[in-house]
Amino acid sequence: MKLAPTLVVLACFGGLACSSADPEPGPLNSLELILGDMEGPHEARPAGVPDHYNWSTGPRMGAGNNPGRFTALTAWGQLYEAQGGNPARNTRVEFRNMATYVLSKRTGKWQRLQFALAVEGAAYREDFVNDESKAPDKRREPSGTVSVRAGGGFNYHFWPPGRASIDPTDVAGVFTTVQARLIVHDPAQPDDRATARYLLGMGADYWLDQSAQWDNFRTNADVAIGKFRFVKPEWGAFNMVTLSAEELRRNPPPLE
Repeated sequence: MKLAPTLVVLACFGGLACSSADPEPGPLNSLELILGDMEGPHEARPAGVPDHYNWSTGPRMGAGNNPGRFTALTAWGQLYEAQGGNPARNTRVEFRNMATYVLSKRTGKWQRLQFALAVEGAAYREDFVNDESKAPDKRREPSGTVSVRAGGGFNYHFWPPGRASIDPTDVAGVFTTVQARLIVHDPAQPDDRATARYLLGMGADYWLDQSAQWDNFRTNADVAIGKFRFVKPEWGAFNMVTLSAEELRRNPPPLE
């Protein structure tokens, strides 16, 4: 997917410790959830995505574990309203703890390359035609996280600040994840989260380097796209991974 120009790095990288908001009792993610996020159809169709787009109905692999000439990597995610409409008008989606991991061929271990409590992003046309985008309906929450609303023909395409350098000869697997939940936009108005139909899916891109500008996929390559699932009022994890089920069970990524 197309990403905005490289941004100032405000997040934690390379496995450095970062605080997260509203810690949960134990990990929200699981091996079965990660596996499921690369199998079967989306829970619903994302609004405005043409039928001929190869990710319109379910997850799919792109470049996978083959960066080729690319030497940088970043996670990204997409928030859409579901096809058929989203009745909720007083609901936002809050994000936290977006992370990118790479499995090393040499060591057989997962390394965390990116971590961000607050994500960056823009509102893109749902079909990405002409790369049209605008400023999102974005709000900084008291915990330091970010929440947004999407719709009206635009999604919210988001990523951690900056890109991570990689050795393209040492990539055995890529795993990206984020946590999200529904929150109320205006506490003085009725809580309509029960009617919200927001879908979230994760992915990643390889880039020529950490500062390359987007040029119609000549400077970047899509790694893979995970399943779109509904965001709920409780914190939940959303994932993309490039390993097969057998490989993932043999060498699961960190669960946070």
